[in-house]
Amino acid sequence: MSTTTSYMGLTLKNPIIVGASTYTNSAAKIKKLEQHGAAAVVLKSLYEEQILADSGKLVEQDDMYFWYPEAIDVVNGFSKEDGVNEYINLIKDAKSAVDIPVIASINCRTPKEWPAFAQKIESAGADGLELNIYISPADIDAGRSVEETYLAIVKEVRANTKLPVAVKIGYYFSDVARFVTQLSSTGIEGLVLFNRYFRPDIDIEALRLANDNIFSAPQEITLSLRWVALLADKVECDLVGATGVHDYAGVVKELLAGARAVQVVSALYKSGPQAIEKMVSGLETWMQKHNYDSIDAFRGMVAKGPENTAAFERVQFMRRTTGQYQEAPR
Repeated sequence: MSTTTSYMGLTLKNPIIVGASTYTNSAAKIKKLEQHGAAAVVLKSLYEEQILADSGKLVEQDDMYFWYPEAIDVVNGFSKEDGVNEYINLIKDAKSAVDIPVIASINCRTPKEWPAFAQKIESAGADGLELNIYISPADIDAGRSVEETYLAIVKEVRANTKLPVAVKIGYYFSDVARFVTQLSSTGIEGLVLFNRYFRPDIDIEALRLANDNIFSAPQEITLSLRWVALLADKVECDLVGATGVHDYAGVVKELLAGARAVQVVSALYKSGPQAIEKMVSGLETWMQKHNYDSIDAFRGMVAKGPENTAAFERVQFMRRTTGQYQEAPR
C-alpha cells in the first residue's frame, strides 16, 4: 500500500502539506514537521510590501503610502525583522535541513515590481512557489478588475521563474467555477481551495472588533469539498483542499472529491505536529479497510458520478427543505 501522491510535479510521500504559518518560519520547526510525517511545507508568507520596502519602491507601488507615510514605517520595521534576506536564508536553511519539498509563499495583491523576486526564490533552491493572493472584495465596482489582477500577477511571476507555481485563492468571486478554470489554464501547476481570511467579530460589551475566530473548524471543510468535487475534472492543474481539514477523515474526503493533497494549519495549532501522524495513520487504516493500495485507486471517486453535479446539489437541498428527510430517532 502506498500513500504517495503528486502535486505541482512534486512527489509527496503522503497528501499532508503544512500551510504557510508560524510552524514553517524556521528550519528547526520544519524539521520537526518532517519527523511527524509532513510530506511538504509551504514557508511562512513573505509580503509583497516587504519586498518593495527593501527595494525602495513602496511609494511607487501604491499611493496609499504617499498619503499615509506612517504605514511605510510599519512595513519597514516589519521588513527589518523578517525581510527579503531573511527569507532567502530560510529557504536555504530549510532545504538543507529536510528532504521533503519546500514551497515558498508570497502574499501579494499587485503584479507591480515584486515578481522579479521570484528569481531569487528559485536560486535559493525552493521546490515551488505559492502565490497567496489577497485583494479585498469590498469595492463593489472592482469585480472584473480583481480577476484581471490575479491573471496579471500569474503572468508576471511566470515570466520571472521556471519554478512550479500554485495559487491560493479565496472564494469571493461572482463565478467561482469560471474563474478557477480560467486561472488553471494560465500554466500554473496548482490551485489551493480556499484561503481562510480574517473573520471579524464584535465584542458587544467592549464595543470593539474582536479577533478570536482565528482557527478553522472541521465543519468548514464543506466549502472546499464542494468546489474541489465540482472542478477536479475540469481544471488544468492539481487541486489542494484547504480549510477545515482536522483529521484523517477530512483528508479522505478531500481525496475522494478529487484533491491531490490537503493543506493543514489550524489542526496543528490545536493539537500540535503529532496531528499529522494521526492523519497519516488514519488514512492508511482507512485504505486497508477498503482494500485500496494507492491514493489514485480512489482519488476523485465521489466526483466522477453524475450525482456530483450542481443539479444534484439543488435536489438534495430541495429534499432537505421540503421535509423529505426524516429525523433520526432519538
